[in-house]
Amino acid sequence: MQSTDLGNKESGKIWHRKPSPATRDGIIVNIIHNTSDYHPKVLRFLNVAFDGTGDCLIAGDHQGNIYVFDLYGNRIMNFNIEDSLHFICLSTVTYFAYSPPSVANLYQFPCLLSLDSILTLTARPPDSWENRHLQAFLSPSALQPQVYFTKELVSWMRGHESSVFSISVHASGKYAITTSSDTAQLWDLDTFQRKRKLNIRQSVGIQKVFFLPLSNTILSCFKDNSIFAWECDTLFCKYQLPAPPESSSILYKVFAVTRDGRILAAGGKSNHLHLWCLEARQLFRIIQMPTKVRAIRHLEFLPDSFDAGSNQVLGVLSQDGIMRFINIQTCKLLFEIGSLDEGISSSVISPHGRYIACIMENGSLNIYSVQALTQEINKPPLPLVKVIEDLPKKKLSSSDLKMKVTSGRVQQPAKPRGSKIQTRILKQDLTGDFESKKNELPDGLNKKRLQILLKGYGEYPTKYRMFIWRSLLQLPENHTAFSSLIDKGTHVTFLNLQKKYPIKSRKLLRVLQRTLSALAHWSVIFSDTPYLPLLAFPFVKLFQNNQLICFEVIATLIINWCQHWFEYFPNPPINILSMIENVLAFHDKGLLQHFIDHDITSQLYAWPLLETVFSEVLTREEWLKLFDNIFSNHPSFLLMTVVAYNICSRVPLLNCNLKDDFEFFFHHRNNLDINVVIRQVYHLMETTPTDIHPDSMLNVFVALTKGQYPVFNQYPKFIVDYQTQERERIRNDELDYLRERQTVEDMQAEVDQQRVEDEAWYQKQELLRKAEETRREMLLQEEEKIIQQRQRLAAVKRELQVKEMHLQDAARRRFLKLQQDQQEMELRRLDDEIGRKVYMRDREIAATARDLEMRQLELESQKRLYEKNLTENQAAVAKEMRADADAYRRKVDLEEHMFHKLIEAGETQSQKTQKWKEAEGKEFCLRSAKKASALSDASRKWFLKQEINAAVEHAENPCHKEEPRFQNEQEDASCLPRTSHLNDSSEMHPSTQISLNRRAVEWDTTEQNLIQKVRNLRQRLTAQARHRCQTPHLLAA
Repeated sequence: MQSTDLGNKESGKIWHRKPSPATRDGIIVNIIHNTSDYHPKVLRFLNVAFDGTGDCLIAGDHQGNIYVFDLYGNRIMNFNIEDSLHFICLSTVTYFAYSPPSVANLYQFPCLLSLDSILTLTARPPDSWENRHLQAFLSPSALQPQVYFTKELVSWMRGHESSVFSISVHASGKYAITTSSDTAQLWDLDTFQRKRKLNIRQSVGIQKVFFLPLSNTILSCFKDNSIFAWECDTLFCKYQLPAPPESSSILYKVFAVTRDGRILAAGGKSNHLHLWCLEARQLFRIIQMPTKVRAIRHLEFLPDSFDAGSNQVLGVLSQDGIMRFINIQTCKLLFEIGSLDEGISSSVISPHGRYIACIMENGSLNIYSVQALTQEINKPPLPLVKVIEDLPKKKLSSSDLKMKVTSGRVQQPAKPRGSKIQTRILKQDLTGDFESKKNELPDGLNKKRLQILLKGYGEYPTKYRMFIWRSLLQLPENHTAFSSLIDKGTHVTFLNLQKKYPIKSRKLLRVLQRTLSALAHWSVIFSDTPYLPLLAFPFVKLFQNNQLICFEVIATLIINWCQHWFEYFPNPPINILSMIENVLAFHDKGLLQHFIDHDITSQLYAWPLLETVFSEVLTREEWLKLFDNIFSNHPSFLLMTVVAYNICSRVPLLNCNLKDDFEFFFHHRNNLDINVVIRQVYHLMETTPTDIHPDSMLNVFVALTKGQYPVFNQYPKFIVDYQTQERERIRNDELDYLRERQTVEDMQAEVDQQRVEDEAWYQKQELLRKAEETRREMLLQEEEKIIQQRQRLAAVKRELQVKEMHLQDAARRRFLKLQQDQQEMELRRLDDEIGRKVYMRDREIAATARDLEMRQLELESQKRLYEKNLTENQAAVAKEMRADADAYRRKVDLEEHMFHKLIEAGETQSQKTQKWKEAEGKEFCLRSAKKASALSDASRKWFLKQEINAAVEHAENPCHKEEPRFQNEQEDASCLPRTSHLNDSSEMHPSTQISLNRRAVEWDTTEQNLIQKVRNLRQRLTAQARHRCQTPHLLAA
C-alpha cells in the first residue's frame, strides 16, 4: 500500500510507482494531509465525490481545502477557491455532488458544494478538448480527456435555513434536489432558480429526497418511514410504499437504489435490511446482517458493467467502521473493507464500479480497487480434468508421508530408509497435533508462540499490538450489553469528575466519564472505589476511539489481575500486599529491612504502583512494553512486577531516609530501564518458591463471558451497602447544606452587591464632586483666559476702530472733495440750464400772453353769452314767479271771498283755510328755493371743473404758473356776477329772499373753502413737479 502526504502541495502525483493493490485489503493508495507548520497537525477529509467518468474525484477537508484527484492521469490539483471566493467559509461544506453536462452547456461540469446555501462551480475543459473528447469515444484507451477547473462561481443558490446534507442531480443534468432537515427544494440548473419547495410539518422530518436513476421520478423519504414517489415535471404523487411489517419495523436512515431504479434498499439503527421492489411497490426481502452489525450508516450498490443496471452487490457500512459487500440474491458476504482499528467514516463508489473512495475515522482518504477485492470471487472454476504426475524417485520430502486413519489407533507413517529429515518433520507435526488447547487464541493466534515472540523482541509490533491484546484477553465485544450500560447515563458519582481530575482534552474526559460510569453500573463497588480513575485512565487514553474495547479491557484486568483487591474494601488489599512483601523478603531482605527501619509499609512502596498500574512511573512506550508481558502471562506477573521494580530501584531507595522521598519516588518517573525490570520479573517468576509464589493463591486467566458480562461480587457487600446508604445520607445532607449555603450565599451576594453598589455610588459621588471641582477650576481658568482674550480683542478692536476712523476720515475727505467737484459741475450745469430755461420761459411767456389775450377775448364773449342766458333764465324765472304770485293773489282773493261766504260755517273752517294758506306759501317758498339751489349747483360744478382742469394743466407744465393764476382770477371774477345775479333774483318775496340769502352765504363760505383747497392742491402739485424736474438733472450730472 502506497501512502501520499499532500502537505502544502498545489499539484503533483498521487503515486510514484504503479499501484499493485493486495487482494487482502485492495488499497491502491492512502492519502493523508499533514500541515508543515511549526505545530504540525492532521487535516481531516470530510467529503468526497466521483465525477461522471469515475476516474476523477474531488475531496474536501475541514479547513475548506478542496483537492481534485485524477486517477487516470495520476494527478493531484488543489482546487482552492478561496482566491476567487474569499467571502465564503468553505469549512462549513457538508456535501459534494457532481452534475452531468447539461444541454445548454455541453462542456460545463458543475460541482455543487453544500452549505446553508448551494454554490455551483464550474470545471471547464480547454478549447481543444472537443476533438480530444471525440477521440476518447473512438479509442478510450488511447486518450483520456483532462478537465481543467476554472474556479468560477456560476451561481449561489440560497433558500435553506439549515445545513444541506444531501444533493441529488437528475440524469439529464437539468434539475437538482437539495435536502436539509426541514425542507427539500427543486432547482433548475439551467437558470439556477428554485422551481419548487417541499414544505412539511415540524413533527415529521425529512430523511432524504432524491431522483431515481434513468427516470423522471422523485423519491421522498420521511422520518416516519413514509416513502412517496412524485413525477418530476408535474410533481404529481405517483404512489406511496406501504408500511413495513411490525415484526421487522425499523426507522429508515439510509437508502440506496439500483442503477435501473427497480430495487430500493433501506436501513437504519438495526441489523436488518429491507429490499423494496419499486415496480411491484412491495417489500420482497429482509436481509439480516451479522450480529456485529447494530446500525447501518451508509448503503450503496456496486455497479457492474454487465448487469444492465440491475445491481446485485450492495455495500453496507455499519457502526463498527467496516463496509461489507453482500449479494442481495444469494445473501452471501462477498468481501469487506475497513477494520475495527481503521474504521470507515463515509464512502462513495465510482459510477463504473472500479474504485471505492473511503474517508477513514482518522481523517485520511483510502482508495480501493474493486478488481483486487473481487479477484478471489471472480476466479474461474477449477478444470474438470486433473493430471496425476509421478513422484520423483530420487528423494522424498515431508509431503510424501502417508498416513492411514483407522477406527482404533493412529498408525505412524512409513519411514524411508536412511532419511532423518522425514523423521524430524513427522515429529514436529506430531508435536503440533498434541499442542495444548489452552494456548489457542481467537483469530488463529497461539499464546505460546506469542510468548516466544515477546521474549525474542521484548514487545509486540506497534501495528498489531491492539489486535494481539484483544486476542490474548479474548474480548467478547458484547455490543448490546455495553450499550445497555452506556444508556444508563453518567453515574452520579462521576458527575463532577473534572473537578477532581482536570483533564485538558474534553473528549478524553468524556470517554473516561462514560467508561467509569459503565463500570459503576456493572458493579456497585466501582462507584465507591477511589483509585478506579487512576487505574482506568491509561487504558481510556489508549482506547479512546473504541469505548467498547476500553471497557472490556479494564473489566478483564479487574477480574484477573485485580483478584482479591476488594476483600478488605475500603482499605487497600492487605492480602495482596502481604504476598508482595513475602516475595520481597525472600529475594531482598536488606531492602525490606530498610523499609521497616524507616516505617515504610507496603501501602507506600507497592500500593501506589498497583492502583495506577505503573502509569505514573513509566512512559507510554515503557508502559505498553510492560503490559505486553503482563497480558501474556499469569495474573501473578503484575505482583511480581512490583517486587522487581523495587529490587531494580534498590540503590536509590536505600539512599532515601525520609517518608516524603519515598512517596515522591513511587509517584514520579525514575531513571530505570524497563527491560531490566521485565527480565527481573521473569527471574522472580522462576525462582520464587511455591509456598510464597502468588500464582498459587491467584486463579488462572478467565475471559469475559460472551453475550452478557459476568457478575462481579468479590467484595464485602455489607460494607458497600452501608457506605452507599451513608453516602446517600451524606449526599442528602450535603444537598440540604448546599441549598442553605446557596440561600446564605445569595443573601450574602445581595448584601455584597448592595454594599458594592453603595460603595460604587459613594465613589461615583466622590468622583462627581472631584470632577465638579476640576470642571469649576477649569471654568475659572477658561474664564480668565476668556477675559484676557477679550482684553486683547478689545485692544485689537480699538486699533481697528482707530484705523477705521482714519480710513473713514480719508474716505470722507475724498468723498467731500468729489462731492464738491460734482456740486461745482452741477452748479455750472444748472446755470446753463437756468439760462436755457429762462430763455425758453421768456418765449413761452410771450406765447402764453398771446394765448391769454385770445383766451380773455373768448372768456369775455362766453361771459356775455352766459350773462345773456342767465338774464333770460332769470327773466323766465321771474315771470314764472310773478305768474305764481298772481295766481296766488287770485287764489287769496278767492279764498277771502269764500271766507266771507263761509264765515258762517264756523271758526273751524276759518282755521283750516288759514292753514291751507300757510301750506301753500311754504310750498311756494320751497319750490323757489329748489330752483335757486339747482342754478347754484350747476354754476359751482362748472367752476370746479374749470379749476381742476387748470390744476392738471399746471401740473403738466409747472413752469407756466402765471397763466393758471390769471385764469383763476378771471374765474373768480366770473363767479361774482353769478352770485349777484342770484341775489338779485331773490328780491321777489320776503321769505324767499331770506332763505336765499342764507343759502348764498353758505355757498360763498363753501366756495371760498373749495377755492382755498384748490390752491393748496395746485401748490402741492407744483412742488412735486419741480422736484421731479430737478431729480433727472442731478442724475444726469
